[in-house]
Amino acid sequence: MPSLKDLKNRISSVQSTQKITSAMKVVAAAKLRRAQDAAEASRPYAERMAGIIESLARNVGAGTDASPLLSGTGKDDTHLLLVVTADRGLCGAFNASIVRETRRRVVALQQAGKTVKLLIVGRKGRDMLRREFSSLIVEAWTGIGKKGVHFSEADMVTEKILGMYAAGEFDVCSVVYNRFKSAMTQIVTVTQMVPTALPEVAEDAGAGEAKALYEFEPDEEQILRDLLPRNLAVQIFTALQESAAGEMGAQMTAMDNATRNAGEMIRKLTQQYNRSRQAAITKELIEIISGAEAL
Repeated sequence: MPSLKDLKNRISSVQSTQKITSAMKVVAAAKLRRAQDAAEASRPYAERMAGIIESLARNVGAGTDASPLLSGTGKDDTHLLLVVTADRGLCGAFNASIVRETRRRVVALQQAGKTVKLLIVGRKGRDMLRREFSSLIVEAWTGIGKKGVHFSEADMVTEKILGMYAAGEFDVCSVVYNRFKSAMTQIVTVTQMVPTALPEVAEDAGAGEAKALYEFEPDEEQILRDLLPRNLAVQIFTALQESAAGEMGAQMTAMDNATRNAGEMIRKLTQQYNRSRQAAITKELIEIISGAEAL
């Protein structure tokens, strides 16, 4: 049974931990508001960009003049996964859920006879995945989004992907990230970026409806060649912002739970300390009374 001094030291230690987790919760809450605003502000632009790409792509089709980012390489042999995680932990299952989904996809693709390559954003993802898939990692970045996500960081990742695609190093590229829904909920999302995935449209959709006709200058092919790399950068930028907001939400929730757990532990330790102290006092009184009666 621990002594009174041991119990007092443990209570003091847990109280110090509680102060740290409480402060981290406040910091994460402040960062969450900014990250959430940035993520929500970027969504309309990304959606409109995707809508323009879809409209132009359906007019152009996947002919020989189409951009390779739209038509693809014609093969499905090599898959590149861009994995977006955080640099730091203390955010619950935020990083583990991304790594788990990445492992599942890598194993499934390899069992299907595909070659898999990994680009990783975030120290946690790099450290966790290189234990099992170190030979698949092409490059990993850390420190992205440390002072807020900037488009230049997304552009840097985009240039790497475009360079690899131009060199014929992969056929399909997808991004795996946590999409922010709320402070308590982040949804693991996998989105194909290269070639650009277009939503399926039913054959009878819009039948009988008048469709507006547009004349483009320059032509649709040229516009697509300019917009598709920009669209790729926008998708990566959106994924980084969603991940940053999700990380802060997960960290705030995790630190709130840790603070509550520390408070419950302090209550139990204090109760145990008081009982032990009362038992020691009672024992001393019994010894004093017994000694007095013996005299």
